[in-house]
Amino acid sequence: MRIVFFALFVLLLAACSPAGPPAFSIKEAKAHSTAAWQNQVPQMLARINPPKLASPVFDITIFGAKPDSTFDSRPAIARAIDVCHRAGGGRVLLPPGYWFSKGPLHLQSGVELHLAAGATLAFSDVAEDYLPLVKVRWEGTVCWNYSPLIYAFQQQNIAITGKGAIDGRGADWSRAWRKQQKPDKQRLRQMGNDTLPEQQRVFGNGFLDRDGDGQDDGFGDGKPHFLRPTLIELYECRNILIEEVTLRNSPFWTVHPVFSKNITIRGLQIFGGYLNDDGIDPDSCEDVLIEDCYVSTEDDAISIKAGRDQDAWHRGKSKNIIVRNCRLNSGVNAFCIGSEMSGGVENIFVQDCQILSGKHALNFKCNLDRGGQVQQIFMKNIQVDTIEKALFIFRMDYHGYRGNNFPTRFNDFYAHNIRCKQVKGGAFKVVGVEAEPITRLALWDIEVQNAALESQLAFVEELVVEAVQISGAPFFPQ
Repeated sequence: MRIVFFALFVLLLAACSPAGPPAFSIKEAKAHSTAAWQNQVPQMLARINPPKLASPVFDITIFGAKPDSTFDSRPAIARAIDVCHRAGGGRVLLPPGYWFSKGPLHLQSGVELHLAAGATLAFSDVAEDYLPLVKVRWEGTVCWNYSPLIYAFQQQNIAITGKGAIDGRGADWSRAWRKQQKPDKQRLRQMGNDTLPEQQRVFGNGFLDRDGDGQDDGFGDGKPHFLRPTLIELYECRNILIEEVTLRNSPFWTVHPVFSKNITIRGLQIFGGYLNDDGIDPDSCEDVLIEDCYVSTEDDAISIKAGRDQDAWHRGKSKNIIVRNCRLNSGVNAFCIGSEMSGGVENIFVQDCQILSGKHALNFKCNLDRGGQVQQIFMKNIQVDTIEKALFIFRMDYHGYRGNNFPTRFNDFYAHNIRCKQVKGGAFKVVGVEAEPITRLALWDIEVQNAALESQLAFVEELVVEAVQISGAPFFPQ
């Protein structure tokens, strides 16, 4: 009798105990998404403001530049930038014509580099022209390397504008260097894994002279290395505008702001040249607006990044980024996060974009070296043409895996009003790992007119869908 009474008592307590948290539902997902779009996006846009620059114009021809494909106008352009900066800022003007720079241009605070319609700024493809070494983040790991073609370090209120073009002329040396870069990539990644001090990560020509005494600081090996420079890299900068220019033939990633804040990237035309020619890669950046851009690259068109593996775990996140009204044409991934995302990515909003081609339309990628967390990702109103492999993919087996076991946490992804004509593979490939399932993924109002293969789902928790159709049939995840 006592046993029966005790059992009844336990059941009564269980019935009276407060319920656990409600299960993730499509209703909850829609409410959260609506609130984020209505509240967070206006707050972010209020913080993202192009720099206010002074009005004086510094025409590079006054400083000795000549519109000639063989004349080196770099010294004249560099003098114009310096004088403009010292005068309190203004516009360094490249008039119509072909301007050749035998080496990098380094922007300074208050300077707008403006390329008039009909102006082309072209760079040399000789590595030694990009010395001395500068601090960069190369595929997610900080090191010293050849200077990017256009570079700024710890500057503010800077801009690159105009209807002219910048030609990195990088295709030839990209092909040659890419064949030789693997040992340097592996060496750098091991340095990052071991969190070796930054001043010991010397690449380029193997000679780092930070104090200007003509002597190596002690960590260079004096040998040539083959890590290609980016076209534009703005490192630890604030208040940035890159607007309207056409960018072609980057040796490596094209637009790469790093550890920077308050960035407007607007109206660009980007045409890649060879592999690893990513279009726009904000990397551990905050408060970024990317809008009205056309990006056509062999590699990722737009990729949100936040560093690689151990080297990034205690550096900054990428957060508060808006991508809207862009047209993306990629040989690989149109829009993606990763694979270098170890510092964390959150509060990303993608809307009103057109994806013309790619192996994957929306790709969230990492491997088990990465760690980190990607969360609060919102996507809506996206038109997709033909995709080779998957409309929407999560993967934790990206190439370059070095054998660690630090699974990334992916959670809180919200995607709706997406239309896709054709996927030659499966519409969805969402594959987590047992130790870290992908959680809280909401998909609604999505139509894929034709998909050749079944979707693939594994290690996914709290996946909710509504009004998702694939090849004319409702999609019900198993």
